[in-house]
Amino acid sequence: MAAEGRVLAPPLCPPSPGGGGAGAPGAVPGPLLAAEVLALDDEEDLEVFSKDTSLAEVNSFSSSVPISPSSMINQYKLEDEPELRDLFITVDDPESHITAIETFITYRVLTKTSRGEFDSSEYEVRRRYQDFLWLKSKLEEAHPTLIIPPLPEKFIMKGMVERFSDEFIETRRKALHKFLNRIADHPTLTFNEDFKIFLTAQAWELSSHKKQGPGLLSRMGQTVRAVASSVRGGGVKNRPEMFTEMNSYMEAFSQKINLLDKIAHRIYKEEREYFNEMKEYGPIHTLWSASEEDIAESLKGVASCIDKCCKATEKKMAGLSENLLPILHEYFLYSEILMGVLKRRDQIQAELDSKVDANKKAEKDLFSEEIGKLEDKVECANNALKADWERWKQNMQCDMRSAFTNVAENNLRYYEECLATWESFLASQTVELHTEEDSEDRP
Repeated sequence: MAAEGRVLAPPLCPPSPGGGGAGAPGAVPGPLLAAEVLALDDEEDLEVFSKDTSLAEVNSFSSSVPISPSSMINQYKLEDEPELRDLFITVDDPESHITAIETFITYRVLTKTSRGEFDSSEYEVRRRYQDFLWLKSKLEEAHPTLIIPPLPEKFIMKGMVERFSDEFIETRRKALHKFLNRIADHPTLTFNEDFKIFLTAQAWELSSHKKQGPGLLSRMGQTVRAVASSVRGGGVKNRPEMFTEMNSYMEAFSQKINLLDKIAHRIYKEEREYFNEMKEYGPIHTLWSASEEDIAESLKGVASCIDKCCKATEKKMAGLSENLLPILHEYFLYSEILMGVLKRRDQIQAELDSKVDANKKAEKDLFSEEIGKLEDKVECANNALKADWERWKQNMQCDMRSAFTNVAENNLRYYEECLATWESFLASQTVELHTEEDSEDRP
């Protein structure tokens, strides 16, 4: 149903594409091999969590600041983006739903498009987390060797964030928004039929469409086949060197990005503790000044400096939570997805190797037709992954450069702001000291 009286303006800076893309929209889909994803469909939304503990929107800095490297990067990305986009998606307006058996959140998904395959130019639907999981599993089923963008985790880590707090819901909303826009920017996934249904179907229509999928017994059979194929995939005979190098790269990448993700969250936690201490530290000086007349002005000056530095720290924390933490964690999730994609490619390769071995043992050429089909399937899987891999690496490098540059700029602003604050305080104290000395020297 089209959203009545609502026009969605395209964002000034489109979300940077993620995941990779390969092939034309008509790429031949492979079989469902990622059976582990299917088990998630029946879980409840109560166990949802994203480790991206974003707290606040980044405060805008003074317009007098000169053009920075990250500003140049953003300008370059704007110029490099396609001038015409035909699909705009917004995830917003979270709503809490409480029933007798569960509590869950739904999000409004607004879509505006000029594509001919859509019956309307605007759609407004509501989706819960389980619906996003369903979409991800369908994309993996249709495109087993494409890199599907990650979703935020489904569990809550105790002590990190309260269940269904405003902070948690906003963090999740941003992650779901990015997930859909990454798919929309992907040259193949964007034309997936299930993606279109997800964006356009009302809740009852989507529920009906889900029931048309494979039943429980069919999914169990797929799980058994995937596990067996995975065992065979551990010793793939004819894996191309390129994919062996990809696997080694991702193992190292996963370790490094996991460490960076954990350390960055630890730093953020420590900065938040420091910020809370600073908020209590400044007012003590103000209270003290009431009983120390001779140094009252100095104490008030220190309190003012601490207050300004406290605000600067808050900006720095916001920059960290907005620009670095989500990117690091997203690419940690990407590393898990890519390892899964490489395993699925190996499973397809192992299936071919198994048929070739069986054909050699047979007295007659029994499996030549099947082998031919499997060879085509392996070639399609390899080509899709190669193209998607290059696209993913380029986007990853661009995202990382942008994130690190933003962090560097935020740190520079923070230290300059704090330095200027304390220098101003020292200058005022020097003037007061000279004034006192002059008054003492007078007869």
